[in-house]
Amino acid sequence: MITGELKSKVDAIWNAMWTGGLSNPQTVMEQLTLLLFLKGLDDAQTLAERQARARGTEIKRNLFPDELDGIPVVDDAGNKIADGRSLADLRWPRFANLPPTEMQEAAENHLIPFLRRLGSDGAPLRKHMASARYEIPTGRLLAKVVDLVSELPMKSRDTKGDLYEYMLSKVAAAGQNGQFRTPRHIIELMVAMTAPRRDDVICDPACGTAGFLVGAAEYLRRNDADAWTDPESRLHIETSMFHGHDFDGTMLRLGAMNMALHGFEDASIVYRDSLTQEHGDEAEAYSLILANPPFAGSLDAEVVAKDLTRIVNTRKTELLFLALFLRLLKLGGRAAVVVPDGVLFGSNRAHKEVRRMLVEDQQLQGVVKLPAGVFRPYAGVSTAILLFQRTDSGGTDRVWFYDMHTDGLSLDDKRNLLVPEDKIGPWAELTEDEAKLNDLPDALARWQEREGTEKNNPRTARSFVVSKAEIASAGYDLNLNRYREIENDAVDHEPSAVILSRLREMEQEIFDGLEKLEKMLGVDAVKEAAE
Repeated sequence: MITGELKSKVDAIWNAMWTGGLSNPQTVMEQLTLLLFLKGLDDAQTLAERQARARGTEIKRNLFPDELDGIPVVDDAGNKIADGRSLADLRWPRFANLPPTEMQEAAENHLIPFLRRLGSDGAPLRKHMASARYEIPTGRLLAKVVDLVSELPMKSRDTKGDLYEYMLSKVAAAGQNGQFRTPRHIIELMVAMTAPRRDDVICDPACGTAGFLVGAAEYLRRNDADAWTDPESRLHIETSMFHGHDFDGTMLRLGAMNMALHGFEDASIVYRDSLTQEHGDEAEAYSLILANPPFAGSLDAEVVAKDLTRIVNTRKTELLFLALFLRLLKLGGRAAVVVPDGVLFGSNRAHKEVRRMLVEDQQLQGVVKLPAGVFRPYAGVSTAILLFQRTDSGGTDRVWFYDMHTDGLSLDDKRNLLVPEDKIGPWAELTEDEAKLNDLPDALARWQEREGTEKNNPRTARSFVVSKAEIASAGYDLNLNRYREIENDAVDHEPSAVILSRLREMEQEIFDGLEKLEKMLGVDAVKEAAE
């Protein structure tokens, strides 16, 4: 968990970039990520060297050999002063100690070509680096930022991830590309509910900065650490488990670097317009889908992928994404996805057909109604999490519903913490008072009991189950409030004779009071005051 001190250091870097002329939050994020990535590469190289020395062996790969890169070094006037720069100059300690002018030359002319050679041939990271650009305007600003970045602790994988997430939150708060970021604790809840396994093949078809993929990877590290000691499982996890799609080049590059900072340099983060491109090459390819796709209304009919409209004939993006998830999932594959509330109770034919398919043809397992402000400040739409499994043969017996009231943060644009920061996620151990402010641990615990004690809950409870037959008879409406029962508190009223007796006593008291007032002031004065 990122501390207040670390947040202050990131804020100082952000402010330095801002006042130095980089006013676009996304550009700031990209440039900071490039520098953090370079520092992380040096940390990884240092660790590999130490391990090699301890074993008495050679390192497998030297990222920073002391050899020229072949790119001419030029002075401020553009005159060539050397045939190339040593790649060792890009190791963080040496890079950070270059004079500002030389540091700027190294970054402008040599850093990006170096980063573009990273990753294996054809790896997504290498492809995305092809469009990377260095945009810090002056050596003075670069030197200041490098000094600040040097103070950030990057040894811990968790800290690197927290730093990255915090920077993404600043992009979202600035109103730039916030739709690409799902709050980390909501990701953790969805991941925990689907419980990724070491043999899963996981996809987010609208991955943005790859938050769901990182969340799944961290879940595995926490719950199945032995998977990394098994050579076959480790190879699968590091090279073929994680797949992300997006059609924004900047988001793809940020997502690929995010995965690399978490130790997944070869994760498949690729360009794909998921709703317009056919999916024959990846149909039924994934065993787990985690997603919060952007819902942007409707697409033109002629651009929608035909294999999706064969599943559901619509142009609405929220329904097309659900069709996409079914298209990508293997038989037996499961999904946890965020949908706008309209999907749950929309009355047109396409909405009803999608819900019917989930209930009748697949196995719809759960619906979690999220608080309306959970995606503020950049989206206030009401949403829900759908949890389902692809079977193509039905299997829905009953559906578990949960009504989440709070997620540990205020539901306004400020999203202030209501509980300590380390108690936000679904695994937090909460006091009785804290539990009233963070429903995530309760939601996860109840989900895990959906085939047990949850089946006995009354419809007045926070969570309950509804039979498939009842949902079908309601037109496949998935709105929790359709099935909730309101429990009215019984109120004891006094007998009417007692109430009437009290009214007569009050009338008499008023009459007696008026008589006394008339005697004191005179009848005419009282009448005049009343008028």
